[in-house]
Amino acid sequence: MIDLGYRTGLFEAAAAGPTTSQVLAERAGLQERYVREWLGSIVANGIMAYDPDTREYMLPPEHAASLTGAGSANMAPTAGMVVIYGKHLAELEHAFRAGGGVPYSRFGREWAEKMDQVSRRPVDELLVDRWLPLVAGLSERFTAGARVADIGCGSGHAVAVMGAAFPASTFVGYDLSEDAIERGRAEVREAGLSNVTFEVADVAELKPDQPFDAVFAFDAIHDQAKPAAVLLAAHDALVPGGTFFMMDLALSSNLEDNIGNPQARWTYSSSTLYCMTVSLAEGGAGLGGAWGWQTAKRMLAEAGFGEVVTHRPAPGSERNMICVTHRPS
Repeated sequence: MIDLGYRTGLFEAAAAGPTTSQVLAERAGLQERYVREWLGSIVANGIMAYDPDTREYMLPPEHAASLTGAGSANMAPTAGMVVIYGKHLAELEHAFRAGGGVPYSRFGREWAEKMDQVSRRPVDELLVDRWLPLVAGLSERFTAGARVADIGCGSGHAVAVMGAAFPASTFVGYDLSEDAIERGRAEVREAGLSNVTFEVADVAELKPDQPFDAVFAFDAIHDQAKPAAVLLAAHDALVPGGTFFMMDLALSSNLEDNIGNPQARWTYSSSTLYCMTVSLAEGGAGLGGAWGWQTAKRMLAEAGFGEVVTHRPAPGSERNMICVTHRPS
């Protein structure tokens, strides 16, 4: 129902003020009977309020803040991930019984498009102005000119944003998904960015011709079949003293620490339905989205990185943590 409200513009229309089902349907350009039934679900679930005397529906401002707008606070696009997960339940049930998993390739272009839609909002708002300044001197290095990689880059919007902000630096995005990489290439072509390139590659086997000054991983490590190998490859791909900047989900590695955390409800569920199973499908580690900051720090140390600075949560994002470390000089 949330995904329908997002796709059809109903939440945006409801945010304009209290309304009847007929007026809301007219605002959104939709059929009233469908809108009225949808409203029944949304009201019953506590998302909107209903006044039986006036027959008006109201979207509370605090709910509108999380369901409308072009910014990263709008969580409505995330609901579409649930719709995609549901298409693979039969395969997942089989994996529960027989082992293995649902491979990444089964989620296809639809998944790449949804992940791009969900991830680009915080990147646009926060990456350059709030996340990069967490590392002293990093923005200045990029301004002067640096070699930078994004591993597991998806559609590559993060490297496109950094490429536009720092024209003296060169950026390369690596991902296994040809669909996602093609989206990234189309974006940089349209933006005229000559300093951003992409490669379809298994980042566990990353061996660049020249080392990088910085390597990024945005919400990517916990999905990997070989996360330890990916972290080691990232370490080895850096110049001595180079920066590894990892963003991932902000949870503890211990279930008892996560009880009562609303984010944990989503993370354990989506991890079962996607993050863990795509790794296990390849015979991988199956870390899952709730691998947590303690495991992350341990694995970074095992990969050879130095001291890890952890921001839990990341500035501007309750959902994520940021771990920053360096290859020892």
